[in-house]
Amino acid sequence: MAEFDFSDLSDEDLFLQMQDDLYDGLADEVVAGVQEALRRGFSAQAILDRGLVAGMEIVGVDFRDGILFVPEVLMSANAMKAGMELLRPLLTQTGAQQLGKMVIGTVKGDIHDIGKNLVAMMMEGAGLEVIDLGINVDAETFVEAVKAHRPEILGMSALLTTTMPYMKVVIDALGEEGLRESLFIMVGGAPVTESFAQEVGADAYGRDAAVSVEIAKEYLLRRQNQPT
Repeated sequence: MAEFDFSDLSDEDLFLQMQDDLYDGLADEVVAGVQEALRRGFSAQAILDRGLVAGMEIVGVDFRDGILFVPEVLMSANAMKAGMELLRPLLTQTGAQQLGKMVIGTVKGDIHDIGKNLVAMMMEGAGLEVIDLGINVDAETFVEAVKAHRPEILGMSALLTTTMPYMKVVIDALGEEGLRESLFIMVGGAPVTESFAQEVGADAYGRDAAVSVEIAKEYLLRRQNQPT
């Protein structure tokens, strides 16, 4: 467990320390910081917003700008996940408002998941509830998950040129079930391009995890501000 004494820090410095520890991928320290913030009476939502989400936003910017790379971001995301393990039950109890919900998976025939996992963890770090369907996901599974969870966003990943066309199979299946119009569909993966995303009928192309998070947040905030 972390040896650093968080009790000596002011409230503001505690959250800054949490952000720094998350940035450095120090899971034990992030957990200790979360525990100290809870001990001081901060709500799970406040700790999520001021500590974990704020820290992951810095990670996302530095990843986008080439200051951090995938292994470092994975460490940060894992540290964030460790803190979330403590907060998630509390957030559920209080019915905390999340930014939105996303279903994500790597399409049928493809077993690559590093990029998909990174997107999922960073989306969670941005305040979304993420339902990760894993790898080799067929159209029926995507459709059933959308019916069950009613997400605002669906994310699909492919790393092989041979599996990319399956994204259109999923989108067509969603259309046949009358689910397409209510979804914001994002696609990504090394061989995927902006023009391919348009060709298969997706709403957005996520070049990398950081950009994907920015696109998702922008869409959800825009959606929330639309008159009902």
